[in-house]
Amino acid sequence: MIDKQRNPRALAVDVLVKVNKGAYSNIELKNIIADSQLSQLDINLLTEIVYGVIQHKLTLDYFLSPFVEGKKVQDWVHQLLLTAVFQMVYLDRVPTRAIFNESIEIAKTEGHSGIRAFVTGVLHAMQRKGFPELDAIKDQKNYRSVKYSVAPWIIKELDAQLGESKTNRILASINQPARQAARINTQKITQVQAVDYLNAHEYKVIPSEVAEDGIVVSNGSVARSELFQNGSLTVQDESAMLVAEAMQLESGMTVLDACAAPGGKTTHIAQQVGENGHVLALDLHPKKVALIRTNAKRMGLNTQVEAKALDARKIDLLAEDNSFDRILVDAPCSGIGLIRRKPEIRYEKALTDSEKLHKIQLEILNAVAAKVKNNGIITYSTCTILKQENENTMTDFLKLHPEFELIQTSTKKQLKSSRTTPYLNIYPDDFESDGFFIACLQKRA
Repeated sequence: MIDKQRNPRALAVDVLVKVNKGAYSNIELKNIIADSQLSQLDINLLTEIVYGVIQHKLTLDYFLSPFVEGKKVQDWVHQLLLTAVFQMVYLDRVPTRAIFNESIEIAKTEGHSGIRAFVTGVLHAMQRKGFPELDAIKDQKNYRSVKYSVAPWIIKELDAQLGESKTNRILASINQPARQAARINTQKITQVQAVDYLNAHEYKVIPSEVAEDGIVVSNGSVARSELFQNGSLTVQDESAMLVAEAMQLESGMTVLDACAAPGGKTTHIAQQVGENGHVLALDLHPKKVALIRTNAKRMGLNTQVEAKALDARKIDLLAEDNSFDRILVDAPCSGIGLIRRKPEIRYEKALTDSEKLHKIQLEILNAVAAKVKNNGIITYSTCTILKQENENTMTDFLKLHPEFELIQTSTKKQLKSSRTTPYLNIYPDDFESDGFFIACLQKRA
């Protein structure tokens, strides 16, 4: 019998079953780890298996299907077999014997003798016959979908918008591990000080080549560091750090962050407007508003951050026209740019989601448009790479609001400075960071 609280493979199956029912992988992993008795080594294996199985799901199902075809398999057994296939295909360092022994023991503990025998038979058949070749898939669209484990509609849209070559580079990149990045709180520490401190405390850290205040951590969890606990840094992807950089913020400004949770961009804005500035941070959900306040307090920025629960489309209830120097609309989106970090997105979303979100994005922009001062700037950002939610939203907004014009989106490190568009597209293969879209709209006097 296995002790599940000490067994990363058994816990991985539990997480995957819950994710298959609609739970978020990052939240389930966090909860399972907190309740377990795992060593750091086993936590790493658990995390690798969970994200690996979700990331490569279509590929793994293709490899597994000949061995379970025509058989009715319970979901937890299916997830158990997928974890075994993932380890066999992608984890060279794990001996096949260990994979088989652990998987069979889990089947024995969680099920009955018939399930144990079934799992044993499937595992040995896979070892004996080998997995089917991907080249056997003759339909090119289906081949790429299975190879990269991405829903066909996403590939079709990216092909149409970016071309097949760029799409293939993006698809290859999103199956690489996500980099761990953090942003320095410049009110408390410099980037050099943070890099030196973390490197002296068993982390491996380099300055970001993408964002001015960013660092990249390749060893250890930076969220457990002393610098995180005392508010000297916060965990944030490098692409997300570019949003506040693009806003052209100055000390003392009044800023509206219209869709603010969990507060990463809010605190970045607060750093730059300083103690004399003010940031009104809105979110629809009270629990998420509490998270914004917690993050601001941890970083010592709570005096300039005011967080309220409100749908940004109802901003008239809180603010007069011409109230803000800057407005950020980090809009609700499909999150296609986050596929590397949140792999379940690639299966859960549909093209109709982007079309519905486009309407919501436009409603938010329309609601806040009058609230920015003359010559002020609305910065619009998303963590998706689809034109339906990015360029198309900008085009439709400008048709309705000729008083605004698109101005050049600039970052501190002048990323993609030779591009021909005023807005900035960051794709997952560009800098190994999340996919992002950033546009700046200036209101004419």
